[in-house]
Amino acid sequence: MRKNVLFALLLMLTLAVNAQEKPNIVLLFVDDYGWMDMGYRNKEFKTPNLDQLKKESLDFQRAYIPTPTCSPSRYSLLTGKEAVRGQMVRHIKEDEDRPKGKYGTWPKDPVQMPSINYLPLDEITYAERLKEFGYYNYFIGKWHLGHKGHYPTNQGFDAEFGTTDAGHPKSYYYPFFKVKEDPNKVLKNYKEGDYLTDVLTDGAVDFISNYDRENPFMLTFWYYSVHGPSVARKDLLQKYLDAGFTGKYAEHHAMVEAMDESVGRVRKALKDKGIADNTVVILLSDQGGLYSNAPLRGGKTGGDTLAEGGARVPFMIHYPGVTKAYTETDVPVQSIDVYPTLIEIASGKECKDKQIQGVSLLPLLKGKSLKKRALYGFRSYEDQYASVMLGDWKMIKYHSGKYQMYNIAHDPTESHDLTGQGLRMEKKLKNKLNKWEKKAVPAYGPHQLKEINELYE
Repeated sequence: MRKNVLFALLLMLTLAVNAQEKPNIVLLFVDDYGWMDMGYRNKEFKTPNLDQLKKESLDFQRAYIPTPTCSPSRYSLLTGKEAVRGQMVRHIKEDEDRPKGKYGTWPKDPVQMPSINYLPLDEITYAERLKEFGYYNYFIGKWHLGHKGHYPTNQGFDAEFGTTDAGHPKSYYYPFFKVKEDPNKVLKNYKEGDYLTDVLTDGAVDFISNYDRENPFMLTFWYYSVHGPSVARKDLLQKYLDAGFTGKYAEHHAMVEAMDESVGRVRKALKDKGIADNTVVILLSDQGGLYSNAPLRGGKTGGDTLAEGGARVPFMIHYPGVTKAYTETDVPVQSIDVYPTLIEIASGKECKDKQIQGVSLLPLLKGKSLKKRALYGFRSYEDQYASVMLGDWKMIKYHSGKYQMYNIAHDPTESHDLTGQGLRMEKKLKNKLNKWEKKAVPAYGPHQLKEINELYE
């Protein structure tokens, strides 16, 4: 009996040590944060904490979102899948506008493609997979993947904070959200003058500071900021007005600085807890910015969302003991690659999930190469709707039949359309894009569309 007890104690101790050896993970997902809105790229922005994280990380210079818009970007990040394969090609309507059926359509979409109204519960998320490896999963902030019953805690997260049906707040000042229920049921015990980004950051800091479980954690912090409405923290706004910025653009700059402060506070909490050296920090954005993304073309709106300014996003990973400081890569990657990367970090083994399109970025994190592959984009709002990228080459397709082709390495501003010049790459990219569309994009007949729209109504 005594021998069995000693064996059990030894086993428990071994499991605890192994759990502690696994790194904690913090994923910071910023909303509508443009590739150019970082201090080290654009001195107009004050982002000392992000600039420091960049110095310590592998910085992905060409990182993209497969469907650059709120809900599909979250779908892809969580599942490692191109959102179009799950029939989510647009953002989910919220609050009183949320449709009751499974699918919705968009009035200005030229092809009226239906888009699913929530993340199906049978989709496998990285939270569900990390739980298999002993991780505790905590979610903070914007969800925008469905209503109650389809929240983070229904998709593998152990707890959540600040989650609503809303895709953005009514204001960044209390009471924050325009939702049917009392806002105090969403974020309790707050008052006039409280700022949403700070409130959520308080939640992240409290979670890290008070975490006392033996198993490692993954903190998923999805910011509402810097999505509109552009409402700055008042103590930061004046200095941008004094610097000559006006209107919403001044508000936006101050919001970026508030978000940067949040990143700094989260990282300080890790250091104060004594776990910074065993915590992976990942930061990226869900799509390009609403304001200027120059010199990149396009952005969140304006019909050019699959252009570099709309689909290319900030993305960096700091993995202590693995990534090297002051390193960059120009290898094109997508947010779907985060899922298998997390699985491999958590398990220490190769991710063999068959349902995903993403690939692990661990080789790049370790300073090795990644096999060249085609990356695809799809977004059903406007005439411009699909894209393919292969190395330095990129093609964009329109419903109206137009194609555009660019060499991003030589023409990052997408100023020189190379279609119609007899280049072999044009035919190659068209073939790849058309084959991918047939395989990945749902095809709806008139009868199916009628049934779907009846559900929507």
